[in-house]
Amino acid sequence: MSPTAAHLARAPHAALGHVTFLGAGPGDPGLLTLRAVEALAHADVLVADPQVLDVVSQHARTGADIPQPEQDEATASTAAPALRDAANLVMGAARAGKRVVRAVAGDPGLDADTGAEMLACVGEGIPFEVVPGVAAAVGVPAYAGVPLRSAEGADVRFVDARTASERCWNETGASDATVVVSTTLDAVATASGELVAAGRKPDTPMTVTVAGTTTRQRTWTATLGTIAQVLKAAKALPSADGGQPVIAVVGEHSAAAQRDQLAWFESKPLFGWKVLVPRTKEQAASLSDQLRSYGAVPHEVPTIAVEPPRTPQQMERAVKGLVTGRYEWIAFTSVNAVKAVREKFEEYGLDARAFAGIKVAAVGEQTAKALVDFGVKPDLVPSGEQSAAGLLEDWPPYDPVFDPIDRVFLPRADIATETLVAGLIELGWEVDDVTAYRTVRASPPPAETREAIKGGGFDAVLFTSSSTVRNLVGIAGKPHNVTVIACIGPATAKTAEEHGLRVDVLSPEPSVHKLAEALAEFGAQRRAAAVEAGEHVTRPSERRPGSRRRRS
Repeated sequence: MSPTAAHLARAPHAALGHVTFLGAGPGDPGLLTLRAVEALAHADVLVADPQVLDVVSQHARTGADIPQPEQDEATASTAAPALRDAANLVMGAARAGKRVVRAVAGDPGLDADTGAEMLACVGEGIPFEVVPGVAAAVGVPAYAGVPLRSAEGADVRFVDARTASERCWNETGASDATVVVSTTLDAVATASGELVAAGRKPDTPMTVTVAGTTTRQRTWTATLGTIAQVLKAAKALPSADGGQPVIAVVGEHSAAAQRDQLAWFESKPLFGWKVLVPRTKEQAASLSDQLRSYGAVPHEVPTIAVEPPRTPQQMERAVKGLVTGRYEWIAFTSVNAVKAVREKFEEYGLDARAFAGIKVAAVGEQTAKALVDFGVKPDLVPSGEQSAAGLLEDWPPYDPVFDPIDRVFLPRADIATETLVAGLIELGWEVDDVTAYRTVRASPPPAETREAIKGGGFDAVLFTSSSTVRNLVGIAGKPHNVTVIACIGPATAKTAEEHGLRVDVLSPEPSVHKLAEALAEFGAQRRAAAVEAGEHVTRPSERRPGSRRRRS
C-alpha cells in the first residue's frame, strides 16, 4: 500500500476531513498515476474540472458523491464563478469530515487556483496532500513528437499567455530558450507576435497542438512568422472552436523535419479513426482497449439484446442439478451464459460455493474473467483458439475410472451451434444442452449514430459474426461505402457481401483481437502508401462527399 492509500485508510471521519489535490494529466486517461487511482478509490467526494471528469470518475469508488460546479448563463463567459463554486464544494465536504479529491487538469503545482484552495485548507486546519500529474506543458509536446531538450541542453521556459506580463515576453524573446506557451487557438498568432516583437526571429520553428494526448490531437508545424497563415490555410481559424486551449512550442526542436520522425502518437495506424464495434460496452471492453492502443476511437453499438428463455423450467432444473451433484462439468461458452447462471444462483440464494466439486470450463479469456469475477476459477480454458472447436481440442474424453459422473451442463444461447454438443458426445459425455438466454435484435441506436453509420461518419466497422451484420443493417442501416468493413471470418464476410457491403479486411483467425490487428495493419499500409505518394494522410471518413479534408 502506498503512502497515499495508507494515509487515506487511516483518515478518521472526525470533525474535519481530508483533501487530496490531484493532477489528472492533459487528457489521455492512461496518464493518470497509480497514486491518483488509489486516492480516487478512497474518496467520499470527487470535485473535478469538467475537462477531466471523464478521466477520473471511472476510478471513483461506487457511491462516491460527484457534485459539479454550477455556472449560470450570466457568468458562463468567465471561469471564476465555477472555480469559486468548486472551492466551496471542496471546503464544505472537508468541513463535514469527508475524504475529498480535488482533480484538476494537468498538474496541481502549475495551477494557481489550486494553490489558493490549498491555502484555504491551511486557514481552516484541514489536512491535505498533493498527488502530482503530468503537466500539459510537458505531456503534450511529448505526444506531438517535440522534445523540449537535446543532448546539448537548453533552457526551457514556460509561459501562460493569459497572464504573461510585458517583462515576461521581453525576457523570453531575448533568450534562445525553448519556449512552451499555453494559450488558445485564436490567440496563437498574438503570442507569436509578442515573441517576434521581443527579439525572436520570424523564421524560428514553431508547433501548435490542440487536444493534446487525446485521439483528437492535431499539430501544425510552422514558424513564428507563418503560423497565422498556416492555421488559416488549414481552415482551423477563424473557427467557433478558437477558444480551445493549445500548447505551442517555439524553438529548433520543433522543426518540421525532426517532428516528422518523432511524431509517434499521430503516426499510429488507426489514429483518430472512429471505429464502430457492434457489441455492448461490457462485451467490447478489451477489444475497445486494443483499438485505442492503435489510436482509434471505438464506439460500441449493441446489435443484440439478451432476454430470459421463454420456458425457464429447463434452466431451473439444471441449476438445481448442480447443487445435487448431477454434473461432472459445466461449460460456459459466453459471458452472457455466466451472467444467466449467476442470476439464477442469486434467485435461489446460492453463491460460487455451489460449484464445489464441479469442473468448470470457459470458452475464452473474457468468459473466464466473468467467472473469476463471480468467484469461480475455471479448470479449463482453451490453450489455442478461443472457440467451441478450441475448447474441444483440450477437453478430456470421458473415463469411467476417473470420472464418477458422465454428464456436462451446457448453458447457452438459443441460437448457438451444435458443434460443442456433438464434440462432447463424441468424447463419451452426456450433455444437458440448456437454453440459458435468448438473443434478440437490439433497439436502434440514437438517430445521430444511425446518421453517422449511413452517412460515412465512421471510418471502420468490425463485424464479429453474421448476426452482427444482419442486425446492424436492420437497426441502423447499411454503412456508407467509404467505411472500411472488417470481418472476423469468411462466413461473416459472405453475409456482409450479401448485404451489398465491400469487405476490405478479413481476420486471419476467428478472433476479435486478430480482427483488430488486421484492421490496424490495413490502416498502417494505407498510411504508408499515402506518405510514399507524398499525399496528406486522411481517414476514410474524410474522403466522403462533402467532408472537409484537414491538413496539419
